[in-house]
Amino acid sequence: MRSEAQDRGDAAEMAVVEALLSAGWTILARNIRLGRGELDIVAVDAGPRPALVIVEVRWRGRRDFGLAEETVDHRKRAHLRTAIGRLLEDGLPGGVALPRLAVRVDLVVVEPAARAGDPVRIRHHRAIQL
Repeated sequence: MRSEAQDRGDAAEMAVVEALLSAGWTILARNIRLGRGELDIVAVDAGPRPALVIVEVRWRGRRDFGLAEETVDHRKRAHLRTAIGRLLEDGLPGGVALPRLAVRVDLVVVEPAARAGDPVRIRHHRAIQL
């Protein structure tokens, strides 16, 4: 049984996927389990400089306890580093090889719409430090 919070997180991730696709990105995989870690989205940004991008999605319904960006603490960064290392060693599930591109990690934050009927708010932080 899924919780309401999980459903909201899934909806936030889908909003990010739609935004990335509309920007011309290619989604290679979603919700990849790598040992104890998980990567939300693995994509290719064709950009002016093509890159293999690991996208961490964060949903925050309210700002009472801070911004969603603040939830990517040293523990989360360590888990991301470990999972990315495994991804680069093993490739995508099913043995699918990754494209040979520079690797970048982006953080995308999703917050509820300011007013009913408006789209969710998305903030995209490129090349975060791990």
